[in-house]
Amino acid sequence: MLSGQMSMMRHRRKQWLLQGAKRFSRVTGMVGFPPMGEQRTANKNAAAGKEPKLVRSIGPVQMALYGLGSMLGAGIYGLMGKVAGEVGNAIWLAFLVALVAALLTALSYASLGSRYPRAAGAAYVTQRAYGFPMLSFVVGLALVCSGLTSIATQSRVFAANIAGLFGLDALPVEWLALGFLLILTGIVFRGIRESMWVNVLCTLVEAGGLLLVIVVGMSYWGSVDYFEMPASVGADLPILLIMQGAVLAFFAFIGFEDMYNVAEETRDPERTVPLGLILAMALAATLYIAVAVTAVSVVPWQELAEAPGPITEVVNRAAPAIPPIVFTAITLFAVANTALVNYVTASRLIYGMARQGLLPAMLGNVHDGRRTPHVAIAALFLILAPLALLGTIAELAAATVLLLLIVFTVVNGALFVLKQRKGEKKGLFEVPLIVPALGASVCLTLIVVRVGTGDWRAPAIAGALLLGALAIYAPMRLGAGSTAAATSRTDD
Repeated sequence: MLSGQMSMMRHRRKQWLLQGAKRFSRVTGMVGFPPMGEQRTANKNAAAGKEPKLVRSIGPVQMALYGLGSMLGAGIYGLMGKVAGEVGNAIWLAFLVALVAALLTALSYASLGSRYPRAAGAAYVTQRAYGFPMLSFVVGLALVCSGLTSIATQSRVFAANIAGLFGLDALPVEWLALGFLLILTGIVFRGIRESMWVNVLCTLVEAGGLLLVIVVGMSYWGSVDYFEMPASVGADLPILLIMQGAVLAFFAFIGFEDMYNVAEETRDPERTVPLGLILAMALAATLYIAVAVTAVSVVPWQELAEAPGPITEVVNRAAPAIPPIVFTAITLFAVANTALVNYVTASRLIYGMARQGLLPAMLGNVHDGRRTPHVAIAALFLILAPLALLGTIAELAAATVLLLLIVFTVVNGALFVLKQRKGEKKGLFEVPLIVPALGASVCLTLIVVRVGTGDWRAPAIAGALLLGALAIYAPMRLGAGSTAAATSRTDD
């Protein structure tokens, strides 16, 4: 009798422990930990000598924060003043229009991520839609170039801020930047889970800085006319001013495309990619518009446009007790986060392109223990180190923004083509055909505006980069060992 009761108790305890383990696995999966069974399977595959693969460890919360961190960056701190100079107190309206414009392409990415969740997804869907490997190669390489210039730029900004914060002026900025890159490389190599948790920390600090601005300036809301704009001539000029401001504000939303490239490390990517992308866009838009309203409420838009640090000026007036060092520290987190996200994204782009036959197959290798594309990560560091030591690459960075807009146009077009092709599988998140059509039109318009109103150097460098990509296409294809055409119609 007693032994029967003991056996029943042990059975119930075992069931309780199993249920608890399942609940724990579901919760940790939401925030980024892989389920325990999946990790054990990966370890068994490694022990059996099977080819190691990337581990799916990203949940919807981390995916949203990954995209949010990529969008926020440090650029928003200076962008507010520039947009205010164009549209005055109607800065919030410019951000709202920019959100609608950016959301069109973001929804296209969300739909594609639901259909074809894989690393270097933009290059893959380009090949699948157009069947033109050279175009796929250019699209992938343009995204890699964008990431490289961003990381190199952020490493120098981080080094300069560290030197100023801790009085390290005696040390060359170049060596501090190189040290930062080494640390970054170590984190990215260590694992996607570790990279994501560092990203979560930095993103929360970034968002916390913007929330601080909103909180200290909220009491000023309603004190100005939020439709006041610079003096204009002609009835239709205010609309043109809003559009010019929206063109500037659009670039505050760039970064959502990075989320597609970690799809192979995402749990249930068909749902998680679109959900995370839309959440990230909604959070970014809410923060931007609230900060915009706060900024012009506290500081007159004319002064905001002239301020060297617009957000810092808002805090100085609304809460002078807060020391400037607080926002210097937040800038460090923002810069580090932007560099980290771009490093993760660029390494997965190279890995994905190698898997698609667009780059040498060695770059698609995955480390047995860490489950990261270690060869791609090392190759990136070898390129980044000299870039960080070269000095300013601002013109190169401006050129890669143009390349990004070209990529957005191509990707929107790819979704338009794939949606009309019979036999293409549907995703869990579908958008009307008008969405990619309008997204491509908006990006083409932005390209025309950037080329027509900006300096000639950025378009010239962008053109040179495209020609360079075409020049190295043939030797890269010879070393790739497989063809992208072979994968254009497969979806494993």
